[in-house]
Parts: sequence; C-alpha cells; structure tokens
Amino acid sequence: MSGPCQAVVIDAGVGNLGNLARALNHLGAATEVSADPGRIAAARCLLLPGVGAFAPPREALRGPLEAALKAALADGAWLLGICVGFQLLFTAGEEFGTTDGLGLLPGRVTRLPAGVPLPHIGWNRLHDLGDHPLVEGVAGSPYVYFVHSYAPEGVAPELCLARATHGRAFPAVAGSGRVLGTQFHPERSGAAGLRVLANYLGLAGGARG
Repeated sequence: MSGPCQAVVIDAGVGNLGNLARALNHLGAATEVSADPGRIAAARCLLLPGVGAFAPPREALRGPLEAALKAALADGAWLLGICVGFQLLFTAGEEFGTTDGLGLLPGRVTRLPAGVPLPHIGWNRLHDLGDHPLVEGVAGSPYVYFVHSYAPEGVAPELCLARATHGRAFPAVAGSGRVLGTQFHPERSGAAGLRVLANYLGLAGGARG
C-alpha cells in the first residue's frame, strides 16, 4: 500500500481552504492550495472545496482552471468535491437562475424544500451508506456537518454513496469512478469526516483501485 497522496486543494476563490489543508496535513498528506492551471493539470489527488452560492466558484473555474482540471482527470487524477465544490460536479445548479456545472456527474442542484430551516446549518445524520471505499469504516449513521440550502437531485441510486435528509433525502456522498464528493464538510465532521478524507487519500494515492 502506498501512503497518502500529494494533495492539491483547488482555489476557486471561496471556502475556508486553511481548515481543509490542516485536516489533510493531520492525515499525513503533503498539501498545497493552488489556482495554477499547470499545477492542477499535473496533480493526481485534487480537492475542490467551496461555500456560498453556486455561480461565483463556477465562473472562477471557467477557462484555464476547468481545462486543467479535466486534463488531470483524463490523465488519471482523482477529484473530491466538498459542499459547493461537490455541487459543481453536477450538470447544473438552480441557485439564482440556472448555471451549468462541470458535468462530471449527472444530476441537478436544486433548493431544499420550503418548510425546513434554510440554510441547513449544523449536524445531521448520514443514512443509506453504500458499499464503497470512500465510506469504508464510517460506521452506523454518524452525524456530519452541513452548511447549504441546495443539494443534488436526480442522481442515479448507484452513484449515491450516502444520503441525509432535510426536507427531502439528498445525496450526502456521491461519485462515479475517480470523481467523488460530499455535500457535508468532512474537515468539520469529526472522526467520520476524517475517515472519509483518509479513505479518499488512500484511493488517490493508489492504496485501492
């Protein structure tokens, strides 16, 4: 087994990148934050965090950054999207009008239902965990930390690796192949979140598949 990968956190101009970098360092990964297309294209272990609205980081990624990200994926890189970075993986988002996503996963990001507090901020349980290396060792129905008002829907069941419920059930972890993501913040989710990050580093570092 190889050790944790060299992790590159993509800086799309939003999100607390420092917290994520510290969590990755804690897990033994050498970590850098970068908006350099050349560095991103050459990386094999990428993370795309984000907070706030869908459109600003989507616009920041257009052009060289998006081309670099897709070139890295075509060359065998792994990608983990987090919160809004997870939402950007899908076909489109409907926040403040429809904006195209990166189109790496099928599905649309839509507003959570009226009748529940929004944004959905705080701890909520995961349920329906799948049999996938990204959630291996995440036992039971752990609480993890969310901050969002929108979430993916129309995602094929085989791509949903865990769900949570706030007004409706939504994919809290999803992925296909080397493109994975979490709607919650693993870096703020205690032992369960750290386990997800450690699993991802193992996957991207070649420890599995």
